[in-house]
Amino acid sequence: MSDQTAIPSSPALEYARARGLHALVIAKDGDIVAEEYGEHTDRQTPHALYSGTKSFWGIAAIMATRDGILELDEPVAQTFTEWKADSWKRRVTLRELLSLTSGIGFGGLGASVPTYSKALDVQLRDEPGTTFTYGGIPLQIFGAVLARKLISQGLTPHDYLALRVLDPIGVHVARWRTLADGTHPLPTGAFLAAAEWLKFGLYVAAHRQDFAECFKGSSASPRYGLGFWLAPKGLPPDLVYASGARGQALYIVPSRETVVVHFGDSSSFKHEAFLKRLF
Repeated sequence: MSDQTAIPSSPALEYARARGLHALVIAKDGDIVAEEYGEHTDRQTPHALYSGTKSFWGIAAIMATRDGILELDEPVAQTFTEWKADSWKRRVTLRELLSLTSGIGFGGLGASVPTYSKALDVQLRDEPGTTFTYGGIPLQIFGAVLARKLISQGLTPHDYLALRVLDPIGVHVARWRTLADGTHPLPTGAFLAAAEWLKFGLYVAAHRQDFAECFKGSSASPRYGLGFWLAPKGLPPDLVYASGARGQALYIVPSRETVVVHFGDSSSFKHEAFLKRLF
């Protein structure tokens, strides 16, 4: 282990250690104040974010609105006109895809992420805007829309994410998963070192007002914005976080000028339990 600044023993640290801790990095006022790593892991070791990857796309969507590429409340059917033939599909907006309230059923996670074409063929299970259902398919449909809109620029969604968000702040993605058709998935698949995900968190914290649309819940789910989970009761109200399977997390608390990266490997890790020990 290297690049390690001891974290004083605390209930939060003990909780993380007991649940397959790979990395815990805490930054305050923009500087790393404490960090601890598991065996074979350090600040620069790439790690799977799993669904923590989703948080990139709300931010990218806001950038795309500024660039005049899309609008959050435009329907998918504006780009894929075949969706106009379905009474529910014709109403689905990009905001509903990113907030997981589009009416699409559970699925499309892990190794089951569909290609854009297969995602577009999905049938809705619920009326758009009425139900929050976690899954990866909505992000793939958003990716299909963004990919179509970027054709004239010769960019993929991942090229755009790098160009407009990650490269300007010096965030390096070690690698992406690749699907059978050669594209990269949007809901999962990014591998980043803790130091790199921390840079992204610090950027979001410093520009929270610019990305305020990402941190608004919906009527179907007040706890989920655009790729970010919002604060549970009893925790700082401006806390937001990205969440991936087995304990991957990026916690952002602007009011306390605090950003925390957690990497782990345990299905028993629970964000709320960890956060209530941390704060």
